[in-house]
Amino acid sequence: MFPTKSLALLVGLSTLLAQVNAHYTFPTLVVNGQTTAAWSAVRKTNNFNSRAPVTDVKSADFRCYTSETRATASTVTVAAGSTLGINSDGTIYHPGSLNVYMAKATNGDASTFTGDGAVWFKVHEVGAVTDGGTSINWPSYNAVGTSFTIPKSLPSGQYLVRIEHIALHSASSFAGAQFYISCGQINVTGGGSGNPGPLVSIPGVYTGNEPGILINIYWPIPTTYVQPGPAVWRG
Repeated sequence: MFPTKSLALLVGLSTLLAQVNAHYTFPTLVVNGQTTAAWSAVRKTNNFNSRAPVTDVKSADFRCYTSETRATASTVTVAAGSTLGINSDGTIYHPGSLNVYMAKATNGDASTFTGDGAVWFKVHEVGAVTDGGTSINWPSYNAVGTSFTIPKSLPSGQYLVRIEHIALHSASSFAGAQFYISCGQINVTGGGSGNPGPLVSIPGVYTGNEPGILINIYWPIPTTYVQPGPAVWRG
């Protein structure tokens, strides 16, 4: 038999491993069908090892989660009108919704752009599928990321592209929602003269009290789901 202390240590390590395995990061982009190396075109986040989420929507880490790494990345070229993928380092383990925001580098250089101010606009979202209270399903659950079309009318230039997956399994209490976040760097070519918006600040876009963030997804089964954040800009 194991000594009590050894057994407790094994249980603790097992619990920690389970928690790490239940979490995920988004370290790669998919451009022209090719997946970038991990953390090459995506800024390495604080949780690149722990995979721990952000839960404070007002924290500075809510933007790109890089307060500890101070990371930048290479900037990859993406044509307007083409498909951009953002992949996780495993399946998205928790049920919840997903948003993708972009912000044009006001200094012209995505690698040094901090994303301050009301510069972010939403380009993609994956919410819930409901049937009026019998069931609720999450298309992003068990996926390995997401992909979307860069609007053809998006002006050319360098951008940050930020993904957030909002895990809602513990979201019935304030700050229970878990945000899995990363920011990639892209250079958009062949763009148009569109006017992306509405523009929001990150942090600042959420209070944490939104019905799509503070929610019990299990009981009573929600009859609808309200995606947090602004409307998607499609060009």
